Formats: sequence, structure tokens, C-alpha cells
Amino acid sequence: MREEHWAAYLDCVGELLVSQPVQAMKEIRHHPGVSCFEHSLFVSYVAFRLARRWGRDGRAAARAGLLHDLYLYDPKSLPSYKQCFAHPLAAERNARALCGELSREEENGILAHMWPMARSAPRSRTAAAVCVADKLCATAEVLGI
Repeated sequence: MREEHWAAYLDCVGELLVSQPVQAMKEIRHHPGVSCFEHSLFVSYVAFRLARRWGRDGRAAARAGLLHDLYLYDPKSLPSYKQCFAHPLAAERNARALCGELSREEENGILAHMWPMARSAPRSRTAAAVCVADKLCATAEVLGI
């Protein structure tokens, strides 16, 4: 990773990274050997890079990627099929509580990240960057690559 990319990325999400709700994701197991925080940071950076490469809003992609799994409950408390549909709604609600306002692209990126399994579809390339990044990162995490 090049230093200028990392610095630009941190300009987008720096204040969120140190917030209590985002830090709380460190305590939630997400994929084997990966916390919700680690997964979300990975998704956030990949979405940021994809969105910028596609000429889209890297800031919105980075923020939506970081907040896309901000559900803040034990995912094993729900059957897995319900978790698929419930957690984007909880993450969007928690992201709105944390940030106040979300841009349309941030909101859609959070709500649509489970597409095509969930109801919401990405309505912009920025939201698509979050969705694609989530699938790429989850696959890498589950396969241990």
C-alpha cells in the first residue's frame, strides 16, 4: 500500500476509527479469526480504492465500508438467514446515530452491502464498490488468504 493512498484514506475515516462504537467492533467475531473491526477496516480500504479507481466518491465508500457491519450485537443471537437481512438495517441505524447525517451513497452502501442476498441493491458505483469489497474481503478471510 502506498503512503499517499493510506493518508488520503485516513483523512476520510480517521475520526470514525477512534470512536467508541467502531472500536467496539473489535469485540465481535465476524469471520474465522477475524473481528468485525478488522473485516470492516479491510472492506473500507478496498472500497475506497475501488471507488477512486472508478472515478467515484472514495470518502463515501471508505465511510460506508467502515460502517457497513456496525450492528454491535452478537450475530449468533439470530439465525444466520435473519442476520443476513437484519444486520444492514442495524448498521445503518447505528451509523446514523454515530455520524448524524449520512450521504445517500453512504446509506445505500451500508444497506446494500449484502446484495444480491438482501433486499437493497447498490444504486451507485460508490455503493457497488462497498458491495464488491465486502464480497472480496469476506472470501479472502474465510479462505485464509
